Parts: sequence; structure tokens; C-alpha cells
Amino acid sequence: MAAPVNRNPPPAPLTFPSAAFARMIGHMYDGYPLEACGLLIGRGNTVQTFVPCTNVAASARVYSIDPREHLRAERAADDAGLEVIGVVHSHTHSEPYPSPTDVAQAPDPGWHYVIVSLKRGAPESRSYRIVDGAISEEPISVA
Repeated sequence: MAAPVNRNPPPAPLTFPSAAFARMIGHMYDGYPLEACGLLIGRGNTVQTFVPCTNVAASARVYSIDPREHLRAERAADDAGLEVIGVVHSHTHSEPYPSPTDVAQAPDPGWHYVIVSLKRGAPESRSYRIVDGAISEEPISVA
């Protein structure tokens, strides 16, 4: 019996310009040993810029973006004809996979949820879509 054919196309990658990706990774390290966070500005699956934000939870286990910084990022994105398309945070001692807390706090089913793990010697970045509690991974591309 032949294996079933998957007719679903692979998800499009979340694409970063190299400078935005580097800034994102740097901010994750700057926040260590606490979780760091930030917002992704762009359109669809294309990131234009990364906006570093303050983790007002000041925790190594959870993050909460400063609401004033979030509002400023949304206004600046809107002024540029762009939008907030996702959020990034670090996992300092665990895999780059959404925790139950991450899933419960996922505010927008249209957003990209990027997690950067600092568990090993090199950062590991993964991106996910979280819709109604269902997690699906999407590739990341750096151009």
C-alpha cells in the first residue's frame, strides 16, 4: 500500500532581513539571564524590522511586553504603512517551542510567534503560528 500523499503545500517562510535578524538575536542575549522580548514589524510573512521591548515581568520564565512600547511600535508601524506581525521572546533554559503559557498568551491568530532558545552554545530560532491553541511551525528565512 502506498503512503498517503500530503497535498498541503509547505508553509511560506517568515523572512527576515539579515540586520533585523541580527538585532533580534543580540537583544535576546542582552536580556539574558531573563527572557527578552520584542515585536516584528512588516507585512504578511515578511519582517521589515525588529523592535526590542522591555520584559516588564523581569523573569527568566515568562515575558510581558511593556504596553507603552507596544503602542509606540504599533503607531510607528502604522505610520510606515506596516503592521505588527508577530512577537519574539527568548527561552533561556528550554527548547525553542511554545510553552503552555506561551500558547495561553498568544494574542493574535495572525501573528508569527518566534522563540529564540539560548539553552545551548548557539541560539536556536523557531517560528510558529498559534491558532485556537494549535501550534504549527513555519520555516525562517534570513535574506
